[in-house]
Amino acid sequence: MLSRTILVVDDDKEIAELIEVYLRNEGFTVHKALDGVQALRFLEKNQVELIVLDVMMPNMDGLEFCKLVRKGNHVPILMVSAKVQDMDKIIGLMSGADDYMSKPFNPLELTARVKALLRRVSYQQPPSENELIEINSLKIDKHSHRVTANGREIKLTAIEFEILYLLAKNRGRVFGSEEIFERVWNESGAGSNKTVMVHISNLRDKIEGALPGETIIQTVWGVGYKVEK
Repeated sequence: MLSRTILVVDDDKEIAELIEVYLRNEGFTVHKALDGVQALRFLEKNQVELIVLDVMMPNMDGLEFCKLVRKGNHVPILMVSAKVQDMDKIIGLMSGADDYMSKPFNPLELTARVKALLRRVSYQQPPSENELIEINSLKIDKHSHRVTANGREIKLTAIEFEILYLLAKNRGRVFGSEEIFERVWNESGAGSNKTVMVHISNLRDKIEGALPGETIIQTVWGVGYKVEK
C-alpha cells in the first residue's frame, strides 16, 4: 500500500517536527510548511491526503488558509491551536476545518485523529454501503463521496458528508448532537453540541445555496436533527 501524504503547516519547527516523527512512525509521508503562503504553494504542485494546520502563523494564518483551500478542495483538515475557548473552536470549524485540537496536545491523540479522518474519506466501503440516496433533486453517493443538486456537485468536507449521509440514510429519525458525534467521529459525544452545530450550519448553508427554498436538514428543538422522508 502506498504511503499516504500529510502536510503539516506550523511555524513552530519543534512542534512540526514532533508531529512529523509520530506520523512517520505510523507510515505516513510528511511534508512541512511554515505558514499558509508556503502551504498554498506546495498544494499548487502536490496532492496530499490530509492537512494538520496551526492557526496562529505569520504571513497567512490558519483561518485564512483554510478558507482559501475550501474554495475548491475537500482535503481533510485537522486544526491545531493554542486558542482553547469554545468560540475559537467554532471559528476554526466554520472556516472549514474537519476537526480541532488544542495545544498542548498528546501526539498519540493527534495521530489517532488523523487516522480517523482518513478512514472517513476512504472510498473503499463495504458493498452494503455503496448506495445512492436521492432526496428530491439531491443525490448522495456513498461510493464516490459526492453530493449533487440538480446535477451540480456540492463541495462538502469529509465530516459534512458523513453527517448528511447518516441523516439521509435514516430519514425520519432524529439524531441528537452526541449521537451524531459518536457515529461520525467515533468518539464519546460528551460536550459535542457546539461542534456538531457548526458542522450542521455549514452543511445547511451549502445545500440551501444549491437548492434555494428547500430545507433538507430539519432541527427538532431540544432533541436534535433529522432529514424528513
